[in-house]
Amino acid sequence: MGKIVVTGGAGFIGSHAAIHFASRGHRVVIVDNLSRGQLLNKPDPNRSHNWDLLGDVPGIERVRGDVREPGLLDGIVRDADTILHAAAQTAVTTSTVDPETDFLSNALGTFRVLEAARRSARQPAVLYCSTNKVYGANVNRVPLVEEAKRYGFAAPFTDGIPEEFGIDLCEHTPYGCSKLTGDLYVQDFGHLYGLRVGVFRMSCIYGTRQFGMEDQGWVAWFVLAALTGADLTIFGDGRQVRDLLWVEDLVRAYEAFLERGPQIGVYNMGGGPEMTLSLLELCELLEERLGREIPKKFGPWRPSDQKVYVSSIRKARKELGWEPRVTPAEGVEQLLAWARENRALFDHLAAPHSD
Repeated sequence: MGKIVVTGGAGFIGSHAAIHFASRGHRVVIVDNLSRGQLLNKPDPNRSHNWDLLGDVPGIERVRGDVREPGLLDGIVRDADTILHAAAQTAVTTSTVDPETDFLSNALGTFRVLEAARRSARQPAVLYCSTNKVYGANVNRVPLVEEAKRYGFAAPFTDGIPEEFGIDLCEHTPYGCSKLTGDLYVQDFGHLYGLRVGVFRMSCIYGTRQFGMEDQGWVAWFVLAALTGADLTIFGDGRQVRDLLWVEDLVRAYEAFLERGPQIGVYNMGGGPEMTLSLLELCELLEERLGREIPKKFGPWRPSDQKVYVSSIRKARKELGWEPRVTPAEGVEQLLAWARENRALFDHLAAPHSD
């Protein structure tokens, strides 16, 4: 079994990937600067929960460090077979308020990872956590079908957005731009320097140990807000639709790429058209589970918000032999159960008199 370096390993996706690969006998090193709390000006749950949790998992070594630091990764990846690059600034709103930190974290940070891989004699494979935001506002040019509680893509996009969809001549937000920069750099280092690279343009990834907030990790945020009574605002009309992908299904896709993927692979990664929810539908699902109405208010649409984003996962199915397994109903149930079991982690969110 080889060595896998996971940047952003204390985060939601990184921690799940680290535990998954360690459980299969890989030697895992996570690298994380534990900066999420500083960026959000809030206590860092990744530090107080995921980081500590991973310290007790056999086969996982923790390194506190910042991937933006020149040369930091050289020694760490020297004997690595794979780098999973999950370290990033992940919130769209934060990117509009502080675009410099967003750029340095996402664009420069990815460049540092690629340079470390290029300089390594072992030439590790690089898996990059990209985003559907690389397509920007072009997605909003797709014709829609409007229903009472959701929007949907009209033909010819009923199977979702393919990897060849346009990325130019549209608004992106700084977050979309910085992630697209990394996305393209990863591909080019594969073409130019012969690195084996996999780019995963992720849609709505959700699961346990996800400390969602209002502008990032919306499924987890809705679950936490519903459970604690925290203020819940729906921006827009609530009919926005996303395809949901359970985090462990995502990690299986990473593993499938390493086992059978091509030299250079780019994949839209979500639940596909069979596993979608609108914001209103998620609220209804949670109300059914909790047996009560969830208080909510509505706010204006946010810049570059996509009314619908659904991934076409045909390419991942064909090249990786991969399928998502966990349905949104099953995943939300598991996430709600985890949040209840770990309620103490979210006491700071609770509104007075919440149950």
